[in-house]
Amino acid sequence: MSSSRFLHLVPINAAAAEGDTGVGSNGSVSSTAEDEENSALGSGYRLPPPEIKDIVDAPPLPALSFSPQRDKILFLKRRALPPLEELAKPEEKLAGIRIDGKCNTRSRMSFYTSIGIHQLMPDGTLGPEKEVHGFPDGAKINFVSWSLNGQHLSFSIRVDEEENSSSKLRIWVADVETGKARPLFQSPDIHLNAVFDNFVWVDDSTLLVCTIPLSRGDPPKKPLVPSGPKVQSNEQKNVVQVRTFQDLLKDEYDADLFDYYATTQLVLASLDGTMKEIGPPAVYTSMDPSPDQKYLLISSIHRPYSFIVPCGRFPKKVDLWTSEGKFVRELCDLPLAEDIPIAFNSVRKGMRSINWRADKPSTLYWVETQDEGDAKVEVSPRDIVYMQPAEPLDGEQQAILHKLDLRYGGISWCDDSLALVYESWYKTRRTRTWVISPGSEDVSPRILFDRSSEDVYSDPGSPMLRRTTAGTYVIAKIKKENDEGTYILLNGSGATPEGNIPFLDLFDINTGSKERIWESDKEKYYETVVALMSDQSEGDLYLNQLKILTSKESKTENTQYFIQSWLDKKACQITNFPHPYPQLASLQKEMIRYERKDGVQLTATLYLPPGYDPSKDGPLPCLVWSYPGEFKSKDAAGQVRGSPNEFAGIGPTSALLWLARRFAILSGPTIPIIGEGNEEANDRYVEQLVASAEAAVEEVIRRGVAHPNKIAVGGHSYGAFMTANLLAHAPHLFCCGIARSGAYNRTLTPFGFQNEDRTLWEATDTYVEMSPFMSANKIKRPVLLIHGEEDNNPGTLTMQSDRFFNALKGHGALCRLVILPFESHGYAARESIMHVLWETDRWLQKHCVSNTTNVNENLDTCNDEAKEEITDPESKTVPASGGGNPELAESEHEGFHPRARASLCLIMLTSEG
Repeated sequence: MSSSRFLHLVPINAAAAEGDTGVGSNGSVSSTAEDEENSALGSGYRLPPPEIKDIVDAPPLPALSFSPQRDKILFLKRRALPPLEELAKPEEKLAGIRIDGKCNTRSRMSFYTSIGIHQLMPDGTLGPEKEVHGFPDGAKINFVSWSLNGQHLSFSIRVDEEENSSSKLRIWVADVETGKARPLFQSPDIHLNAVFDNFVWVDDSTLLVCTIPLSRGDPPKKPLVPSGPKVQSNEQKNVVQVRTFQDLLKDEYDADLFDYYATTQLVLASLDGTMKEIGPPAVYTSMDPSPDQKYLLISSIHRPYSFIVPCGRFPKKVDLWTSEGKFVRELCDLPLAEDIPIAFNSVRKGMRSINWRADKPSTLYWVETQDEGDAKVEVSPRDIVYMQPAEPLDGEQQAILHKLDLRYGGISWCDDSLALVYESWYKTRRTRTWVISPGSEDVSPRILFDRSSEDVYSDPGSPMLRRTTAGTYVIAKIKKENDEGTYILLNGSGATPEGNIPFLDLFDINTGSKERIWESDKEKYYETVVALMSDQSEGDLYLNQLKILTSKESKTENTQYFIQSWLDKKACQITNFPHPYPQLASLQKEMIRYERKDGVQLTATLYLPPGYDPSKDGPLPCLVWSYPGEFKSKDAAGQVRGSPNEFAGIGPTSALLWLARRFAILSGPTIPIIGEGNEEANDRYVEQLVASAEAAVEEVIRRGVAHPNKIAVGGHSYGAFMTANLLAHAPHLFCCGIARSGAYNRTLTPFGFQNEDRTLWEATDTYVEMSPFMSANKIKRPVLLIHGEEDNNPGTLTMQSDRFFNALKGHGALCRLVILPFESHGYAARESIMHVLWETDRWLQKHCVSNTTNVNENLDTCNDEAKEEITDPESKTVPASGGGNPELAESEHEGFHPRARASLCLIMLTSEG
């Protein structure tokens, strides 16, 4: 599909012409006095060098969605980065969420620009594109979903018009055969309320829609004079510990405003134009039709609200209605949950995870804690899973399905003879899978898998699911010719010491024997199983009739999708996405292994620019970008994660962009923080952090690819925290640092952070020693701090960077603070992202590429204690333990480029889309 099919918007740049990059033609920062002054004072938004800007501006790939019958594919077209003016629109910050009051939805939603429908031909190729049409030009499309029979699409449309309310969302439906779309509601006054749930297909011709009540007036006005002081009380001496949440309700006006935007009127709407309001207006948070389409599971929240926890902990009511909207019974009404303990695996008291059994017409199941929700309470069982028909007979009580000693983690249903129940416990990293027979009380549950969640080498994979005619998903049972065994398919990542080799195993659920029926190419390609494609018909699934959707990529070839057929052993390619950044198509990638001084095996991915030869070109400036991870065992920390053959996905703010600037990039070096047995990992955080960084730096220097005096370190969020600590405690390793959206003073997050669940008062020394803010006087290397002004991530308040910068400046450190207006924890607007790249490139060119100072010189500027800690490896005894998690190293806050990897395209195989 040609790139002209994509609607590539040209965003605004507020400060510079397209050619003004702020750098010289050779890539170095221009040295004019005017440029230096502008750099110091700030002169608007800037653009990075063209070689970086062009990669970020490349048009994005579409998302994909398969029809329920697997005979059609949607190509959901997307735009490039949004302009800053979209982020600048007013938003309400209420109860832990952010609301666009004009659209009455969550703020800052991405959207699709158009929908293309392709028929999947019998030979595996795609038919010509049919574009969904009939809606206004420039419409923003969201919440695309298939009807259960695959004959219609539903989606929301919004059109920005300044002078009226038409920017609110309306529901449209399209006929899949013709592509013709029309509004679902004839009245133009009925709009979608998408603050929580939005709409769902109840049957092939009816949708249940969350609408803005027609009787709603104007928003409440904030009183000029408050009715009284803001009072919170704990006169009952309750123990209430909460993490550092943001965007909470502040007063009764906020509570009224939250009610105004979140209150919904549910409406049943048919494709023939009929509609009926059901239930009273309320703050409905979810609606889930039963598989037989006879009932609705309706959740809502209600007052009293809280000023210290977000809306997910507000009082919650779950009711059962008929699909016509008639009230059947109340399942639970849970009180406000301000007092959930901060210990990991602590949960809310009462019924939770209430769902429909996927294999039954209308059977409910849920779980209830037996430890008052407190993970520190020792009790057996800890959780009990219950089951009950939607309308039980008189006197019929809930049935106990299964008892668990760890914390409940979900169920995969198959039928009355088979279901898999999952449980886990974070402190020990233990995870177990149980086999149960839901319809047979005389069949005892048995443990199928019992392992450490950290031990990726032992991961047996997850069962593949098939779609039912009701639109639910159940475990796919597989039959072999002339074989009475009960088989399922286990889809695994296949972690090995050589990297991931994904697989598909045919697993006998009764004997535990398995047969590998598919495996990824090991030499050049990285392939994964995405979904089962032969599940659209009822009846048994035979092995020789299987069809699966797979993805395939290599170091230099971006992801494409294939349909694999068992009958003819043929693989048909169904996509042909262009390379997202051909200028880096021949980049060099290698997964490397090395050892920490305490014996822990570490891994990283080393990227080198196209055409680079270390023997001819010599060492390069190097950027180390990472994110620490906690482990319970040295062995698990040393395991290899990821594949050397995966395509290099480059996000809009990815460190890999500097390959285009001839940097070596050490991506995701494992920074394992290990606490074996009863030891807490963070008690030796700094020691293990420095040891891991030392090993990584020594390795790239040993290989001759990194100049010893030109190695920079950076990270986002917890990676920024890592960066600041390394500059404080390991200045002999790095010439400068880039820290984005971090938290630097742990006393500002006193009730836990990241994976630390002790409070400041329980582990005072740990909180203080881990805080780079407390070591600001030791930081002598240049550090660039970047933060979104509207950061909503728990713990990483913008104030963290403000105060850290002032601490650094107060000790004469070379530092720079960049606050991005309207940006949250991750950055979205084109102007912001381009400026972040300009700032980063300027910093790297000035303090890394141009660095002429030996990083080991002038350490006498550090205090004697710090220098002794740094230079004397024997100053502390380092136990033989370590760890790391490269899955976290590519930070979850770090987005991939929208065109970078087709495997990251949204492959939507459920009716919800």
